[in-house]
Amino acid sequence: MDNSLRINPDRLERSIQELAVFGLNEHGGLDRTAFTPAELEAREWLKAALTSEGFSVRIDAAANIWGRRAGENLELLPPIVCGSHMDTVPNGGKYDGALGVLMALEVLRTLDDAGIATRHPFELVSFSAEEPNPFGLSTFGSRAAAGKLTREQIIRVKNPEGKLLTEALEEAGGSPECFEQAALSKEALSAFVEVHIEQGRRLISRNIPIGAVTSITGIYREEVTVRGEANHAGTTLMEDRNDALTAAAEMILAAESICRAFPDREVVGTVGQLKIIPNAPNIIPAEAVFLVEFRGESKEQIGQVLTEWNLRLELLARRRPSVVTRKVILDQAPSPMDRTIIEAIERQAGLLHIPYQRLGSMAGHDAAHLASITRSGMIFVPSVGGKSHCPEEESRISDIEQAANVLLHTLLDLDAGLDTGGRQL
Repeated sequence: MDNSLRINPDRLERSIQELAVFGLNEHGGLDRTAFTPAELEAREWLKAALTSEGFSVRIDAAANIWGRRAGENLELLPPIVCGSHMDTVPNGGKYDGALGVLMALEVLRTLDDAGIATRHPFELVSFSAEEPNPFGLSTFGSRAAAGKLTREQIIRVKNPEGKLLTEALEEAGGSPECFEQAALSKEALSAFVEVHIEQGRRLISRNIPIGAVTSITGIYREEVTVRGEANHAGTTLMEDRNDALTAAAEMILAAESICRAFPDREVVGTVGQLKIIPNAPNIIPAEAVFLVEFRGESKEQIGQVLTEWNLRLELLARRRPSVVTRKVILDQAPSPMDRTIIEAIERQAGLLHIPYQRLGSMAGHDAAHLASITRSGMIFVPSVGGKSHCPEEESRISDIEQAANVLLHTLLDLDAGLDTGGRQL
């Protein structure tokens, strides 16, 4: 392997700026939600960039975009894939997701420039609708590729304006009728590597340019309904009250307290949604409904948090007359990243004399779904100020360049070390 090979940072930076015009709004952020006109324009840009370089392009039934550089092995080894997504949250930034797709493009270009033949085909993928969107189906493309999303689950889905998801999917080049053909077998890929901005401050605060992701967070989310008793806010004495909101407030503070006291800093809890009924200034709240979410790197961590959470709610129930009901909304297990890929990332970062750190991903990513069908790994790039999902989102080009070179050599490392079915040689 030629350890002197490097990507072209100027070309990569130009690609970042070119893609960032699609969906640019007056605030400097990007409105490139999945299947909107701006996102469709971004898709056309990527397809044109791939075809202009001579790479083959296909769009699968979930409208995922695949760009392929052929391998030379006559045994037709399954491809090694890298990529991410191009859709954004409303008023989002230009690096989240898009950076992983553009680094994949730069890797393919660099290999072509150097005339390097690889044993495996190398493929770029841009997954559809990774971010939350008006159709309510996030990580849409990667779930379809992993066989976790069926035609039956999408055919009647609409956005708030009444547009069918199937119609939007067809406009993006997908096929609702053949939707399940987007699912890949476990033999279809040799490995998948996703580059993404960290979206936190762990790397930037330590001035470390590479994060070798060990696991993608598990997410537990439940809806809690607290029922009290509505009454007059002025005439009801404090000892006569059954206030649903103050009971809910104690629960919310308990969730925060549990996570603040947890020994692992990457265990977090959030209540981001709260509804009060009847929501009037002179009425004691009769009902409060909130969503609580816990995230952790392992099942054990989340299990410990939930044990303490259940205990706190039991203690609260003894002191308050409110009736509490709970409904689990999401219980997504953590996704460990592949050890072979983690070690390849660290090995190549070391050979390139680039500092790195192992860390867990505290956000969900497409790589979590790919982990169910192939070796899956992630490289994190520092986020300036830890900012993401906002116009101020930024990663330094010096960090981007180093991450792209680590990605390039990690893929070549995997190419040399994996055989049919992704097994190590």
